[in-house]
This record gives sequence, structure tokens and C-alpha cells, in this order.
Amino acid sequence: MQENVTIRIGGVPEHFNLPWHLALEDDAFAKAGINLEWQDVPEGTGRMSKLLRENKIDVACILTDGIVKDIIAGNPSRILQVYVSSPLLWGVHAPAAIEADDTRQLEDATIAISRYGSGSHLMSYLLAKKHGWDTDEIVFKPVDTLDGAVTALSNNEAQLFLWERYMTQPIVDKGIFKRLETIATPWPSFVIAATQDCIAEKEMALAKMMQVINNYTVDFKEIPNIDVTIASHYDLQVGDVQQWLMRTEFSDGQLWESTVDIILEEFQNTGIIDKKVRMEDLIYDLPALDDE
Repeated sequence: MQENVTIRIGGVPEHFNLPWHLALEDDAFAKAGINLEWQDVPEGTGRMSKLLRENKIDVACILTDGIVKDIIAGNPSRILQVYVSSPLLWGVHAPAAIEADDTRQLEDATIAISRYGSGSHLMSYLLAKKHGWDTDEIVFKPVDTLDGAVTALSNNEAQLFLWERYMTQPIVDKGIFKRLETIATPWPSFVIAATQDCIAEKEMALAKMMQVINNYTVDFKEIPNIDVTIASHYDLQVGDVQQWLMRTEFSDGQLWESTVDIILEEFQNTGIIDKKVRMEDLIYDLPALDDE
């Protein structure tokens, strides 16, 4: 009997990735001949990009803009497909005790980020652009995780922090953060990317993995009481989860060139990216499998 193919995958421990865990609980990957080893990466996209580069994971469920930027910078990975096609809604947070109640009052703030190259880092440039700030003057403080951001803002080591709006709601509710505004990405939230080594060695296993997860995401929002399940898993309020479900769309399609053009234009305007990328150097189309 042929052994299952091992695929090491990383993702943030957030509600977006619950379909992976449901599929793992059902042994859906194992039944498809895949030994899927899931690794929570609370530090986010910057950390996952590093793990891909270091061959410590094979696949990442990762922010679109972050992996596009890192592939341009030499990450030997390719995007297999879009995972969440709806924009990510970022909350712009400050310490609850701060007097400012408008982001524009905090132009000179230190901005907490999980890591350089992370979504919280990249989106800070779009926030600065929105308010007309000089991006060359931004001061960042890497804090690794959401918990690190809580510590940094509570100790006034940073005064602004961008993170997914619904995951930070419990911290806002507790009076630790105040949310000044939200800012949405003008592109799909998450893609699934794999290292070129993994693609070369395990192409068919990757195709089967994608087939499994796409079968789980297509009906994910229709699962009975899924709002209660998500709220329980991630310590969220059911009402907030219901809002998130309404605005979230999963995908099984590939990243469009027009979307990449938007990402490149936004980050070229802020000086983060200074060159274009060919689509064949960014994406990889796995072979289509017959539905089983």
C-alpha cells in the first residue's frame, strides 16, 4: 500500500482557516492520500514567507499582497489559487486610553507590526497614503503577534496597530484597544502558495489537497450553526461572526493579472515595490482533477 504524501502547511490561527481544521477532523486529506501537517503561525504572513523560504513549510495560506511582494523579492514559491476572494477588513487600532479619536491625529505615531513584510506592515503604507503621510517617516515596532501588539500599545511603545477587524473585536470590547477606522484591501484577502520544490515533487498531491479544501469551503457558510462554531473556536461574539460570514467569500479560482496590477500599482506608489513581475513567475496552475 502506497504511503500518504506529506504536505506541511502553515496558516494563521483565525476563523478563515477553520475549513482546513474541519477537513482534518474528518480525515478528508488522509482519505485523499495526503498526510497534511498543519502548523499555526500566529505571527502571520511575514513569518510564513520566511518559513517557505527556509523550506520549513511546503504550503502557506497567506495574505495575497504579502506573498506577491515576497515572490518578487525572491521567495521560491508560486501562488496555486485564491483562497478568500473578498477583501480583508483591517481595523486601525490605538490604545483605548489615548486622547486621539481620529487616525489623522496620529501621524507621528509608532506603528506596531507583526513583522516586516507582513500584512500589518504593508497595510500601514496604504493607511499612510490614505491620510497623506510621508511614508519615509513612518516608525515601526515589530511585535510578532496580536498579543505582542496588546503589550506594545498598553505600554505606549506603539500607538497604532492594524489587524483583522473581527479578530481584534474582543480586545476592543475589553477596553484595551479603540478602533479608529477600518480599511479594506483592494484585492482578495488570502491565497494558497507552495514552494517550487513542493510543486515539482508533489504536484498531484497538491492538486488533491486543493480539491479537498475547495470541497469544504464551497459549502462552509451553509453548515448548520457555523456562526456558533466559529464564535466558540475563536472567542468571538456570534453577531460579529455573522457579519464576517456575510462579507466573506471563499474561492477556488486563480489570481487574476488585473489584481496583481492593482497590488503592484499600490505598492509602487508607496515605494515598497520597484519592479514588475511576470504572471508565470508568480502563479502556478495545478492540473485539474475529476470530481470524486
